Amino acid sequence: MFIIFLYAIFFIFSTPFFYREKILINKPLNSFWGPLFDYFCGIFVMIKNMKKYKLIFTSIFSVFILAPGVLAEAPSKEGKPFNPTPYILHHIADSYEWHLWGNVSIPLPVILYTDGHLDMFMSSCFDHGKAKVFRGDRIYKIDHHHIVEENNKKITNLSVTKNVASMLFSAVLLFFILFRASRGYLNPKEGPKGLRGFLEPLILFVRDDIIKSNIGPKYEKYTFFLLTVFFFILINNLLGLTPGAANVTGNISVTFVLSLFTFVIITFSANKGYWKHLVKPPGTPLPLLPIMIPIEIFGVFTKPFALMIRLFANITAGHIIIFSLISLIFVASNNGENVIAGWSVAPISVAFVLFIFLIEILVAFLQAYIFTLLSAVFIGLAVKEDH
Repeated sequence: MFIIFLYAIFFIFSTPFFYREKILINKPLNSFWGPLFDYFCGIFVMIKNMKKYKLIFTSIFSVFILAPGVLAEAPSKEGKPFNPTPYILHHIADSYEWHLWGNVSIPLPVILYTDGHLDMFMSSCFDHGKAKVFRGDRIYKIDHHHIVEENNKKITNLSVTKNVASMLFSAVLLFFILFRASRGYLNPKEGPKGLRGFLEPLILFVRDDIIKSNIGPKYEKYTFFLLTVFFFILINNLLGLTPGAANVTGNISVTFVLSLFTFVIITFSANKGYWKHLVKPPGTPLPLLPIMIPIEIFGVFTKPFALMIRLFANITAGHIIIFSLISLIFVASNNGENVIAGWSVAPISVAFVLFIFLIEILVAFLQAYIFTLLSAVFIGLAVKEDH
């Protein structure tokens, strides 16, 4: 994923760089790619005065130069077809270490409470799941991304996983961003600019067009919660698109807790009219009440459930699609045995990955907006006064 990200950046920015002739095209990249690079540069020099085709050529050029490097990360299993499923599932799943690339990863603290004993150690002790950890008569190992005790002892797992570490990082980052933006209000004579100029319209949009318009006069009571939810989802969605980042909002446990918060607020903020509508929906004929009452009560639980599934499914689907498109390179090359086929598929695969990546940036904002909007609508229905 890190290599693809570098390819994407180069693909996007190489065109204007070549177009403005700001790089030295007569310098080889290295001893292996040098002759091939010089060959393509020779062709580029021949047609660089053809303004009509320059933009197209430089884009294709950048992909063909960089795409073969994708094969460098393909796992080597000679004689076996490449199966992308384990790698996709590994990416979207939580883990006890923060994997970056190859065998490089950041160990995270493992905290386990077993039989009255508190065991703490770093996840590197597991050696990427290959080793067991001995603590007295307790033997720990990783089985299908979960820590288990070999003697089937009950474990209370308090470990800091990749998703937990990412949420802590996003909280610190969000606090830093908002704190820096708030410093602009120390001088009220200055207009909004910089970071404040970017965040202030966004905050006002969420407050006025989402929260206030859907909840009504009592909106101030719920503004802090809904603003926090919006920015928490947004920043984790965006961080999840960076190489090596955690898939926080694609974890159903996280979306469950977010929807649970909304459910609790609705339950404890609802007025008498809300509960009255559940047991006696207005305008419902008496014979239909035995049918409508269970449906209304069932709807109380389906609303937060829909919030949970919608966010989880959309974010997870985006990650799966991107990795599936990347995997086409490895599938076509048959784990490096057919490099030409890999080269042929790489430009198409990288182009589609870039396209989906840009859509995922839109989805990151859209899902934060939808979750906040629906939460505000549900809260507004619960606190709405009868007339």
